[in-house]
Amino acid sequence: MEPRESPPRPDRAALADRLRRLPRQLVRRSPFEGDIRPTRVPLIAFGSGRPTAPFPHPWNYHEPIRILESFFWNADAEEGTGRHCRFLEVAGFAPVLVVRDPGLIRAISTKTGAQEGQFDRDTLPSVGIARATGRDSLLYANGPSWKHQKKLSTPPFARTTLFQPEQFGEFEKTFRQTVRCRLGVLETKLDETGAPVRVRLEPEIKAVMLEMLVNNFFGADVPYEEIRQRYVPALEHVIDHIVTDTVVNKLGIPLRVMPRVTRGIARAKEARAVFEALTDLALASRGSGGGLWAQFNSDASDAALRSNIRVFLAGALEATTSYASWAVAHLAQNTRAQDRVYDEVRQISTYTPDTLRAAPYLGHVLEETLRLTPSLYFHPRRATADTWVETLSGRRLHIPKGNNILLDVWHANRHEDHWGVARTGHPAGEFVPERWEGLERCPHAKELLHFGFGHGPRFCPGKHLGQLEVALVVGAIVQLFRFRAVTPDNPAKAGVSTKPADGVLVDLQRRGESPGRTEPTLTESAD
Repeated sequence: MEPRESPPRPDRAALADRLRRLPRQLVRRSPFEGDIRPTRVPLIAFGSGRPTAPFPHPWNYHEPIRILESFFWNADAEEGTGRHCRFLEVAGFAPVLVVRDPGLIRAISTKTGAQEGQFDRDTLPSVGIARATGRDSLLYANGPSWKHQKKLSTPPFARTTLFQPEQFGEFEKTFRQTVRCRLGVLETKLDETGAPVRVRLEPEIKAVMLEMLVNNFFGADVPYEEIRQRYVPALEHVIDHIVTDTVVNKLGIPLRVMPRVTRGIARAKEARAVFEALTDLALASRGSGGGLWAQFNSDASDAALRSNIRVFLAGALEATTSYASWAVAHLAQNTRAQDRVYDEVRQISTYTPDTLRAAPYLGHVLEETLRLTPSLYFHPRRATADTWVETLSGRRLHIPKGNNILLDVWHANRHEDHWGVARTGHPAGEFVPERWEGLERCPHAKELLHFGFGHGPRFCPGKHLGQLEVALVVGAIVQLFRFRAVTPDNPAKAGVSTKPADGVLVDLQRRGESPGRTEPTLTESAD
């Protein structure tokens, strides 16, 4: 079944807000009050050297991190609170506030929820996701609808559910068997060649993650080759179409009514049909209580759950693939850290909360991964009322109703002011897991949040499952293989989530083998 949506209706309240703002906008008076004073960003800045315009358009939407960078172009030369808080305003439109101040990000995130006057999740950046998955989902909904979706969808992910002793052992075992089986294929390739293998690990990680979601979590029984050859490519096409659709499809035309006039639209339709088939498979085992369906105590119909299943299949796959791929990519660049992780996990045979607590350096690697390279690089919010927010240090900002807000966690986590030598003992732009070893004793520890799973009422409900999956995959890879990055740099590509631009291209060899000078064999995964 394709997601259907009603055409947008005129919003008289929004029109009234536009008219109310217009006189102030025409005289260019700031809409903000308080001791945090955001700096205005020009819409056009010819000759400034700015990397791109501070808004998405058909020529730059594939570079969203650069769009965020453009808000803070030359900001480090500025003193005061505008250094980390910028806004763009065009007459007739709501201002866009972009924040890379962790204290303010925390304050706004904490005030995001279903209560009257709290911030909503801004739906504008995710209209493509809504058209692909449905509007009645935990990701897209706001207010009472979001509260209902949260109550409906999150029980299987709760820590108290996921880590129940009577069920966790078997659940973790199926995860571990899946990972071990798939990594065994790479071991076989190494045995056959007798030399290091050059491989892109991201496709391997993505296929394993989807298999764990579909077969282990939802209790389906889909052959691995079908997951890798059919469902992974389809989901990749769906994700690509979501990004393009969000920026280009200003009329909001659903994919189901678009004619197959281009190859891209035809492929998107085919991928959507495969996506729907995968959703059917995830729902099919609900009746028998397969996977974690036994923990889902609700009489909601399958149709009512469908949007959230779609979001989970596409969103969780993107987030966990990003998380695990970045962790492996960082370790491939830092073999000393990789060896420290190996010393911790070499004897681990099961991945329980207790064994993970006994591997603190692996935990530091994963925390540093989420800090430096978060899967979701910004969190969108919208003010539903005139709202004062206050940071833990007592700084205050008044945000008017209707303002769009981008919480730029990517640049907040990488800025020297927040995560640099003065605060953590290490440069903010470097991957240093050791920064987490003494962070509990830091006087600013309460403000040092990386927001890798969000924060406040709208934090990611799949946090505990995602941590378990990624720790298991990364730990298993390090246990079996020694790997070294092929490319010296580690730039990011960004769409719905961020990922290493090289697809985690590494030279891979079995643990226990001596590093040799033999030229690595290029496998099919690197094509």
